[in-house]
Amino acid sequence: MAEAITIAAERRDRAGKGAARATRRAGRVPAVVYGDKQSPLLVSLDDMSVAAMMRDPTYSTRTYALDIDGGKHTVLARDVQLDPVTDTPIHIDFLRIGSDTMLTIDVPCDFINGERSPGLRRGGVLNIVRHEIEMACRADAIPETIVIDLAGVDIGDSIHISQITLPEGVRPTITDRDFTIATIAAPSAVRSEAMDSQASEEPEA
Repeated sequence: MAEAITIAAERRDRAGKGAARATRRAGRVPAVVYGDKQSPLLVSLDDMSVAAMMRDPTYSTRTYALDIDGGKHTVLARDVQLDPVTDTPIHIDFLRIGSDTMLTIDVPCDFINGERSPGLRRGGVLNIVRHEIEMACRADAIPETIVIDLAGVDIGDSIHISQITLPEGVRPTITDRDFTIATIAAPSAVRSEAMDSQASEEPEA
């Protein structure tokens, strides 16, 4: 798990749409911090800090340390509301977490060693069934990604969750089946040749 990134936050005195609009006009993004059996906090963040956070593709699985009046609150960004026109963040819900907090979280898959896959080298196509996998883990053990090694994977092969080495304390929420994460499909040219060959072998009616 990556070290928490510190972001400065300021308390907000008022809730409501009018107060939120005033916060955004001041170049800040309104947010709320809740959870860990503590009272919710209304805060705001500098829009540049939020923009930097959103540029990180793993922001939803990364922990942040919100610095509020000199006190640090370890949080996860659980819900980011975007403006429907500009697609910029307009409100963030942060979940306050402790080291023993258990979470269910979608962790992105990171496919590596594609150049060492004989199937891909022969023109096969990586068919990703799951770009993310829902995992259960402690808040202090959230993996940034689930690494999927493609070395040795050939055309027609499937990669299942049972083949993946997960970090200690991390488990998939789906436990009743060995679900597929990705497959290597034959390239269209190979499929077309196979179909033509099959058709030529079939007896005429």
